Amino acid sequence: MTVTKNTLIGDVLDFDVETARFFFEIGMHCLGCPHSRGESIEDACNVHGTNADELVKKINDYLASKK
Repeated sequence: MTVTKNTLIGDVLDFDVETARFFFEIGMHCLGCPHSRGESIEDACNVHGTNADELVKKINDYLASKK
């Protein structure tokens, strides 16, 4: 999986639940909420005042390291 800013949080979590830690690190503690699972990474980062590009890079680097 390659994650982009438009990727839904729920899709990332379904692909690899261990990615939750990256969301928790930036204050997204509501990952079980149905609304948050349907949000794009970019939308969630905008709400939480964080950088979507940095989060996407962290997640993609993590996923690439598991190959």
